[in-house]
Amino acid sequence: MGAGAGSGQGQLFLRSFLFLLLAGPPARHPARGQLRYAVPEELEHGAFVANLGEDLGLDVSTLSARRFRIVSRAGARQHLEVNLENGILFVNERIDREEVCEAGGTCLLHLQLLVESPLELYRVEVEVLDINDHAPTFPWQEYVLEVAESAVLGARFPLESAQDPDVGTNSVHTYHLSPNGFFSLEVQTRSDSSKFAELVLERALDREQQRVHRVLLTALDGGVPERSGTAHILVTVLDANDNVPAFDQPSYGVSLPEDAPAGTLVIQLNATDLDEGPNGEIEYSFSGHAPPRVRELFHVEPRSGQVLLKGRLDYERASLHELYVQAKDRGPSAVAVHCRVLVHLLDVNDNAPEVTLTSVSTPVLEDAPPGTVIAVISVLDRDSGDNGRVSCEVSPNVPFELRSSFRNYYTLVTTQALDREAVPEYNVSITARDMGSPALQTRSTLTIPVSDVNDNAPHFLQPSYSVYVMENNAPGASICSVSALDPDCQQNAYLSYSIADGHIHGMPVGTYVSINSDSGHMYALRSLDYEQIRSFQIQVQAQDAGFPPLSANVTVHIFVLDQNDNAPVIVSPMPRNGSVATELVPRSARPGYLVGTVSAVDADAGLNSRLSYQLLQATDFTLFSVAPDTGELRTLRSFLEQDASRQQLVVQVRDGGQPALSATVSLLLSVVETMPQTLSDFSEFSLPSEVSSSSPLTLYLLVSLGSISFTFLLAILILTAIRCRGERRSRQGDSCSPPRCHCCPGSRPSSDGLKTSNLTAQPPAGTTAATCLDVPAGGPPGYCYKVCLGPESAQSDFMFLKPCSPPRNNEKDSGKRSRPEQHLQVSKEAKQPNTDWLPPSTQRSALKRYQTQPWGNRGSRWKG
Repeated sequence: MGAGAGSGQGQLFLRSFLFLLLAGPPARHPARGQLRYAVPEELEHGAFVANLGEDLGLDVSTLSARRFRIVSRAGARQHLEVNLENGILFVNERIDREEVCEAGGTCLLHLQLLVESPLELYRVEVEVLDINDHAPTFPWQEYVLEVAESAVLGARFPLESAQDPDVGTNSVHTYHLSPNGFFSLEVQTRSDSSKFAELVLERALDREQQRVHRVLLTALDGGVPERSGTAHILVTVLDANDNVPAFDQPSYGVSLPEDAPAGTLVIQLNATDLDEGPNGEIEYSFSGHAPPRVRELFHVEPRSGQVLLKGRLDYERASLHELYVQAKDRGPSAVAVHCRVLVHLLDVNDNAPEVTLTSVSTPVLEDAPPGTVIAVISVLDRDSGDNGRVSCEVSPNVPFELRSSFRNYYTLVTTQALDREAVPEYNVSITARDMGSPALQTRSTLTIPVSDVNDNAPHFLQPSYSVYVMENNAPGASICSVSALDPDCQQNAYLSYSIADGHIHGMPVGTYVSINSDSGHMYALRSLDYEQIRSFQIQVQAQDAGFPPLSANVTVHIFVLDQNDNAPVIVSPMPRNGSVATELVPRSARPGYLVGTVSAVDADAGLNSRLSYQLLQATDFTLFSVAPDTGELRTLRSFLEQDASRQQLVVQVRDGGQPALSATVSLLLSVVETMPQTLSDFSEFSLPSEVSSSSPLTLYLLVSLGSISFTFLLAILILTAIRCRGERRSRQGDSCSPPRCHCCPGSRPSSDGLKTSNLTAQPPAGTTAATCLDVPAGGPPGYCYKVCLGPESAQSDFMFLKPCSPPRNNEKDSGKRSRPEQHLQVSKEAKQPNTDWLPPSTQRSALKRYQTQPWGNRGSRWKG
């Protein structure tokens, strides 16, 4: 071996350092949008290669945030790496050029650099420069060369070539032969520029004088520093075998498809020897400097000279194989002759394209604009020519397309707006197909989920809701449920329900109903009363949790259903001071005589307010009857002498609800011979003594009625004074005529049209009735105005206008008894009567007067 063959790691580093000093900084060669650098092999980890951040014009401070990185194929070794802090490309692991690039020529590392936000792709080529790190070596340390003593001067004997993995000037450059007196050395160059040596006979040999000659063969490379390798050649002088084999031609060429099976005949070699016997029998074999790879792939039959295929060929690894075959006869002092066989491989489309998803940005927002980059895809086909040309396409009917940025690099972009509600996820099939025959293809599927955007407002399942709630419901009970849908997902589809602000009968809607914000269940916060509120509507809003939030409204109509929760209220007759109502009946009454009408009202509606009357108890059931629809109490027959003079009756009023509610009134009928001019219990009703003087409505009525009464009284006094003065002039001594005004206490008060105020006139004991003023010309014909004043009373009764019409039916015999102490009963708990069912015409006037009073137990006039 040479002096440089055993250099250590320190010498290697020194040579690398000297190489960098001589070669200068790594070269940058921008060509067609890409960068190219050169770096020597065998550099230590961390050695500087290039400043990519500066060369690419990138902001070094954003490299880490933008995920600046080198994209490599799976399983590939990462020889180079980028420092994200300063953008410097450095050596990540030792690069052995002979290991990275098995074939000779230029050794390039192709780098794909990817940076995101926005997505950009750069291509960088790094040429690995060879350094002289290998010394030439011979297959054997000693060679035995047999030369016949009869060899002529100038005979050439090829020697085994030295092998040097380095390339260029660092490979085998020349050979030297140690000084001797018989042989010289000539260096030959092959077609691939490799060198081999031939030993030339310069002086005739004489076996008897010297049987063995020893020379030292030295192989030198062209590197700096120079490396060398040596081999000892032992030349043995043989007896004469004066003919050597000869091949038909010194070099052969053959083409072979790369998919040829093992055992395929590559070539049939033929060499001839003019000698006879063993000296003419030829054996074939690989020469000593045939590389190991050739010996693995091919086999030479020693006797036939056939070169057979032994291993599996791969065009992508090596497209040309150079075989050196020697032929030697079997005679003594046999001399080997050599020939070269060049095996050219034909490419076969045996490699399908490889699809690599370099970078994927998923999920994609559904409002992403067209042209948004989803993924970067690289395609590689190891074949050559048309077999290595690849076209790439995506599956149809998807809103994506491929755009080519570099050769065999594509970006997958959107072509139109996406809608997650229509298609939440896309399975995009990417097909890479080469141009070979038959064509090979590779299909890869990329799943692209679509991320939701709050672009859909909620919508209710119904345009409006109608809810029917039975009155007297329990507070807090569920009355209905509203539901809305939102086609968005996650928080954009999370709905919360609320009730819009508003008022119901002057009260906030929130005091009537509430809603569960999550489920949409609505609850009544109070017990509803059909007699107070029959229907109302509210606005319910459903709002999602997106940003910005979207909402929808729906109207909920709530109808209160009636329940038979109000018993009939007797409005006529009204008992006196809580006692039994009394009435006078003339003994001379004929059958069918109308004693009176029992009137009642029911605040419910429908059948619940339909009333029926019946006689529940009677002293004599054969004497009286009650009309079930009108409540009219009439006699069934004439009175007899044996009939009791006091008849006790109990009349029941029942509504039509289920279950039915009822009320009763007790009547005491007194049979008399003549009817006095007094009011009966059937004709008047009064307010209860419990009415609160603090009620605002009562106060307003008192003030209004007092003002009107005072004004009207003042007008009457003025008119009466004017009238009396005029009549006094025309007729002295004249006063009010009796037919026009009854001022005496015993006169008939004409109370049929009378309505008392809530001010009760109670004259003190021993006080006579008040003054009566008759104004014959002050009012319309047929009407009489009557004002009665108590001189010592702070209260007054004011009798309203009454038509002066003759009494009807039994009013001639039965006078109305006045009851100045009677009060109108008003209850805050009573409810407005219902008008869904109209009573008979005989009761409508009483009911009409009843409805004009405040809510409560109100009396009604009895019409006999």
